[in-house]
Amino acid sequence: MPDKPDRNAIEVVKVSKIFGSGEGQVAALDTVSVSIRENEFFTLLGPSGCGKTTLLRLIAGFDFPTAGEILLYGQDIAPLPPFKRPVNTVFQSYALFPHMTVAENIGFGLEMLGKPKAEIKARVDAMLKLVKMEALSARRTSQISGGQQQRVALARALAPQPKVLLLDEPLSALDYKLRKEMQIELKRLQHETGITFIFVTHDQEEALTMSDRIAVMSSGKILQVGSPRDIYDRPSERFVADFIGESNFLKAEVVGVSGGRATVKLSSGTEIPASLPEGLVPQGKVTIVVRPEHAQLSAANSGASLSGMVENIVYLGTDTHFHLRLADGEPFIVRRQNSRGTGDGIVQGGKVGILIGGDAAQVLKD
Repeated sequence: MPDKPDRNAIEVVKVSKIFGSGEGQVAALDTVSVSIRENEFFTLLGPSGCGKTTLLRLIAGFDFPTAGEILLYGQDIAPLPPFKRPVNTVFQSYALFPHMTVAENIGFGLEMLGKPKAEIKARVDAMLKLVKMEALSARRTSQISGGQQQRVALARALAPQPKVLLLDEPLSALDYKLRKEMQIELKRLQHETGITFIFVTHDQEEALTMSDRIAVMSSGKILQVGSPRDIYDRPSERFVADFIGESNFLKAEVVGVSGGRATVKLSSGTEIPASLPEGLVPQGKVTIVVRPEHAQLSAANSGASLSGMVENIVYLGTDTHFHLRLADGEPFIVRRQNSRGTGDGIVQGGKVGILIGGDAAQVLKD
């Protein structure tokens, strides 16, 4: 049986949102366009004030765009109020009713929609099973833990079977261990329900853990959309590379471009290959990025791409970070996974070579 073709659940088309007027106006979103597929876990990632929550609120209907369209399965929903959209939202604050039981909270939205009692009970039972809360159905939400409250909020939002579920940093109030557990749980819920999830976070690790695709935002714009691996391994702009994970930035000069790849000359005079962002044909001086785990250390005089001095060695259990100072004075970090052994003679203050493999470097747009 052939796979069903991808459909877009949400299409944001040239949407802008301006708050205020005159000299005090602020552009929270600047001509943003993005397509979010059906049955996708899609994350809006960026720092505070980048516009990600504003975009979520526009999709939910809590605000209206200044310009542009928001389409749900091809229908323009931008003019529709929240209660007329088949969309539900889970906020940072779960907004549960403390005097109601877990089951009553989950069924509340269905009651407001006027659903028959038998249907409400069946849906509530199904949601309790989905979030693994059957044993606590009769307990008041004021008597359960924060993680359990989060599950109830999710079950309540999922109960009416929305076409899209919006999640505005719902894990931010949880402690680290519980947050990690709930990341996996959220992905499981999305997979089992088949509902499109749109998740807002400033936490890069959270985005990489859960998402099918990520949109990285800054200053009201979407800078790059791609899979977690694309975003991490092939960032298109310096902001994206700097915001997600650790990065080494190197100045280089383009020697040639062929087949979607460039040959660049480093400050050491060594020429190495580098990948290119789609559509970029660079010339002259550029910045390239190399992730710390994509570089390797070697002996100082081994024909390496770069050379430097070891300023610090940080042992972190699973891996070790080598903080280096290059011959041109720039910093550089190499991260290496640890294995049992006696070491390789690399010491603080020593000279080392740095090997940059054929698939390690990426030219940045800016």
